[in-house]
Amino acid sequence: MGDYPKALSYCEKALAIRQQALPSNHSDLGASYSSIGSVYNNMGDYPKALSCHEKALAIQQQSLPSNHPDLASSYNNIGITYVRMGDYPKALSYCEKALAIQQQSLPSNHPELGASYYNIGNVYVKIDDYTKALSYYEKALTIQQESLPSNHPDLASSYNNIGNVYAQISDYLNALSYYEKTLTIQQQSLPSNHPDLGASYNNIGNVYYSMADYPKALSYYEKALAIQQQSLPSNHPDLAGTYDNIGSLYENMGNHSKAHSFYERAVQNAQQSLPTNHPDLQKWSKHLENIKKKL
Repeated sequence: MGDYPKALSYCEKALAIRQQALPSNHSDLGASYSSIGSVYNNMGDYPKALSCHEKALAIQQQSLPSNHPDLASSYNNIGITYVRMGDYPKALSYCEKALAIQQQSLPSNHPELGASYYNIGNVYVKIDDYTKALSYYEKALTIQQESLPSNHPDLASSYNNIGNVYAQISDYLNALSYYEKTLTIQQQSLPSNHPDLGASYNNIGNVYYSMADYPKALSYYEKALAIQQQSLPSNHPDLAGTYDNIGSLYENMGNHSKAHSFYERAVQNAQQSLPTNHPDLQKWSKHLENIKKKL
C-alpha cells in the first residue's frame, strides 16, 4: 500500500510554494491540484478528490486552449471519481468530454485514447450496458495491441474485462478464451504467487462452474486458493470469496458436509474483514444458513 499521507504532505507543500510564486491561474497550479486529487482518490476520499480535480479543471480552462490534452486528463479524473461515487451519468459525461478532446488532439492509436475508451467501457459495465461496454473495451484493446508489448499488464487487464463482459452475457466460450489470454500474460509477467493470478484462476473456475464442469471448476478454485493463502492476509475478503465458491461447488455436487465447511470458513473470514451490512457477507451467511438445513 502507498504511503498516501506522506504523498499528500509533499503535494500540498508543492502547491503552497507554487501559490506564492505563480499567478492564480497558472497551469502548474492546476497540475498540483490534480496530483492532490489523485492521492485523495487512492485514499478513498472521493468528495475531496472531486473538489481538487474541479479546481485543476477551472485553472486549465482559464490558462489552456480548449482542446489541450491536460483538460482531457482532468475530465477523465473527474469521470473516474464519479464512477467511484456511483454517479454513472456524470461519470459518462466527463469521460466522453475527455475522449472528444483526445480525438481532436492526439493520433488515433495514442495510449491515452485507449485509456479513455477503457474508462467509458467501465462505466457501461456499471450500468449493465454490456454491448456498449464490449465495443469500448475492444477499441481500447486495438490501440493497446498497436502500442504495447504483447505481454504488457494493461493488455491483461483489457482481456480480463472483455472476459468479464462475456461471462455476464453467458457467452462462456468467449469468456474462457479471454480469461486464458489474461492468465498467459500474467504467468509471463508476474511472480507465480501474485494475487492477480489467483483472481484469474477464480474467473476461469467461475466459467467452468457456469458450464457445470465441476471437476475443472474445483481445480481452478483450488489453484486460486493456494495462491491467495500464500499472498494475502488470512482475513482478506478475496479468500472468503474463494471459500464460498468452493462451498457452492460442493453443494451442487451434493457434498453438503464439505460445502458447510467451506461456507463456514467464508463467513468466519468475512466477519473479520467486512462490515456486518456488507452485501457479500450477507450473501455468504445466507449460504451457510441454507446448507445447515440440508445436513
